[in-house]
Amino acid sequence: MTRHQVDWSSFALLLIDVQRDFWPEPVARAFPDLPHRVSRLLTLCRRSGISVIHLRAGFAADQHDWMAKYRLSGSVPCIRGTDGAGVLPCAKSLPSEPVLEKQSFDGFQTGELLPLLRQQGKRFLLTAGIETSVCVLFTTATAAQLGFLTAVVEDCCADLPEKHHHTLRGYPFIFECVTVDRITDNHARWTAMLDQLAVGEIPAK
Repeated sequence: MTRHQVDWSSFALLLIDVQRDFWPEPVARAFPDLPHRVSRLLTLCRRSGISVIHLRAGFAADQHDWMAKYRLSGSVPCIRGTDGAGVLPCAKSLPSEPVLEKQSFDGFQTGELLPLLRQQGKRFLLTAGIETSVCVLFTTATAAQLGFLTAVVEDCCADLPEKHHHTLRGYPFIFECVTVDRITDNHARWTAMLDQLAVGEIPAK
């Protein structure tokens, strides 16, 4: 590490559900810059050394892995093999980046995400994706309850506008908000917060 580089090894980005079924025309019209901003976010993370983990919805056509509410309605987004389950071009993963499939609003319900983060020593999570008020919120809230510090990259999220803005402003006790352009500016402050939390922690046996 050179003197101009900073250590992002404790940080990870969770990019959530940037898929066609969650990108209907009203949302795409309300957030026309989202694809460009997600591309910029991924470029920033990859260049800085922030780990990227992709969370994507994926359901079986035979309904066996659908949540109860969806089984009753007979409809679910992101059925495997359909165009709707496909990822937007801006959010394609690299071969080295984990892609975890989920059948819930909360990415931590997969059972794979938490062990992966613990194994990699992650302590601060950036979250972004679609929809702000559902899977981004639920995943971020669980992360906070599991002991991670969290920040939602607000200009890399999308939803129906009223739900989007309400979510971002309604939960300051769970997460803070940041934009792509301000991520690097916050490194020192976020690292100081992690250092403060580490004081007095009981070492793992």
